[in-house]
Amino acid sequence: MVDGVSAMTAELTKQIPDRVRRAAIDAMETGADELVAMMKTLVPVDQGDLRDSIGWTFGKPPKGSRMIAQTDPNTSDPVITIYAGNDKAFYAAFQEFGTVKMQANPFFFPSWRALRTRVRRRITREINKAIKSGTK
Repeated sequence: MVDGVSAMTAELTKQIPDRVRRAAIDAMETGADELVAMMKTLVPVDQGDLRDSIGWTFGKPPKGSRMIAQTDPNTSDPVITIYAGNDKAFYAAFQEFGTVKMQANPFFFPSWRALRTRVRRRITREINKAIKSGTK
């Protein structure tokens, strides 16, 4: 018997098979690729520095870039971070949210709103497939 939420979480985490964890990670990677691709099509392009700075990684973003979104960092699972900007393209937030003198040209939030349901469903579907394949 398990007492407490933290003990239950620890017990369930131990019981998650590697194939289920791998399926979730693969689905998260696919979703991150899809989100980054859409962001790159929506971002305004002058010299292409901002477009080229958009990407994703596991863990912390590269030095000089700004984190735009991150999966829950308080878990033991891999954390995906989506980032934009660098030393050359420091204006990612200015483009997304605008300034007093410049209207916003959002590229992240429209992409996220368009794809979040698809990404979440893909992750759920792949996890369920992995669980079902292990019970046969």
